[in-house]
Amino acid sequence: MPVFICPNCKRRSVDLDGYEGFSTQAALCRECGFGFLFELLEDYYPAPGTGFVVCDAERRVLAVGRGVFELTGYRDTDLMGRDVAEALALSDPSPLEVVREWGVRKLGQELEIRTRAGLAKSVTADFFPAYDDDGGLMLALTPR
Repeated sequence: MPVFICPNCKRRSVDLDGYEGFSTQAALCRECGFGFLFELLEDYYPAPGTGFVVCDAERRVLAVGRGVFELTGYRDTDLMGRDVAEALALSDPSPLEVVREWGVRKLGQELEIRTRAGLAKSVTADFFPAYDDDGGLMLALTPR
């Protein structure tokens, strides 16, 4: 049974098809009302300080969840549409390519990002591929 997680509030849910009722509309988060849920193969329990960044197939930021501003200093509007590796100055962007090309998760990657203030911050990054037709990925950033 597929497991879904809200990129905004981190609420997990189980759903057969990821659609709202009998419609073809993507399921919304019942907790915070966020516009879509991200499908995971296995359940994932993020740390309280984890922030999610959802990207399209070209690594452009589509959505930013709670915790990203606290971690990076960037607001949604600062990141939307930008390449995630460039926007956050990831110390090693290679896991992004592995996840996009092979459709596998990369968990526990110890990286550094650059905050809006220009400071280097150590994070543990978990990368998840999107299993829909659009592709893309979700990046979970947890401070170390």
